[in-house]
Amino acid sequence: MVTEQFVFHNLEEVESINELSKVVKANLILMFGSKEFICNKGIFNTIKNKYPYAHIIGCTTAGEIYKDQVNDDTLTVTAIHFEKSEIKFFCSEIEDIGKDYEKGLKIAQSISIENLAHVFLITEGENINGSKIVEGVVKGLPKHVKITGGLAGNGNTFKETFVIANDYAKQNQIVAVAFYGDKIRIGYGSVGGWDTFGIERFVTKSKENIVYELDGHPILDLYNDYLGEYAKDLPASGLLFPLNVRSADNVYNYVRAVAGVDKKNKSLRFFGEVPQGYYARLMHANSNNLIHGSMKAAENSVKSINSKNGKLAILISCVARKVVLNQMIDEEIESVRNIFGNDVIFTGFYSYGEIAPSSKDRITEFHNQTMTITLIGED
Repeated sequence: MVTEQFVFHNLEEVESINELSKVVKANLILMFGSKEFICNKGIFNTIKNKYPYAHIIGCTTAGEIYKDQVNDDTLTVTAIHFEKSEIKFFCSEIEDIGKDYEKGLKIAQSISIENLAHVFLITEGENINGSKIVEGVVKGLPKHVKITGGLAGNGNTFKETFVIANDYAKQNQIVAVAFYGDKIRIGYGSVGGWDTFGIERFVTKSKENIVYELDGHPILDLYNDYLGEYAKDLPASGLLFPLNVRSADNVYNYVRAVAGVDKKNKSLRFFGEVPQGYYARLMHANSNNLIHGSMKAAENSVKSINSKNGKLAILISCVARKVVLNQMIDEEIESVRNIFGNDVIFTGFYSYGEIAPSSKDRITEFHNQTMTITLIGED
């Protein structure tokens, strides 16, 4: 497994990749950047011409991770040549909003399962129910196959997101890279670090990822009470106060972040499902706990890879963590570096949602507010 990596701060710099690049036989390219870069057809053509044999995937972000830095409004390009493993590319468009489960199932069923080791997934970040997408993908794949990845972002705007799937960037796309063979080694870890506060409330009225009432009261009123002056900045300020959601039997427990507001119905839209009949409790952040959570995610990925040959770490962290940590954001990446050492290449982005097996039962789930790491190598 051979890799090379570049970061570009303006459009004109991208042409320099023709002189800088050495790995011309790369079979996978990861591109993460701002809309200005990701949606530029000329830049895509430059990368495609430089790596003609590679599958190219990527997305817009809420921040780019390059080496030990977090950047805004840049483009990171990571070229990988897998010497001992096969990779295959799959993509699908989300044509019918509300058919997220079906789309997840469809792309999973298109993936050949013989010798399949892992699937890495990037999806549209705004116009979907992330938990339904993941539920469909999990349903369509064998239980032993794990899935990691994330949802595209677009700063703190919560507006249109774009995905690259071997072609010019588009909205409403899902792209998957499937890894095959017995030489590929992939580890993963996903940890939050948020704290609950206040009383636990019953989800009295919800539909999929839209919540109308907690304990019989409009959820928007609850958020207005807790957020005070920050309420006017919803949905962005809602990132600071996600919901911890659990089932009555405690089998399911996850975090959901606010994605949108409907003032007329006094409802909130979340990035993933919040089922009616579940229980919910507000959460807030402690910077030290978030940084410790990132370190724990790195430790878990090292344990699960079962190899000393991890070469590339794809870090996908929730935009809410970036908002909370602010000037301390590089410490999140440094905490991961302290676990991996200096020989592992870092790439990744800040997202609107993360995908990884849960630490409890290893079943792939949709997450919010986590640092999710995919560690890749070959034996």
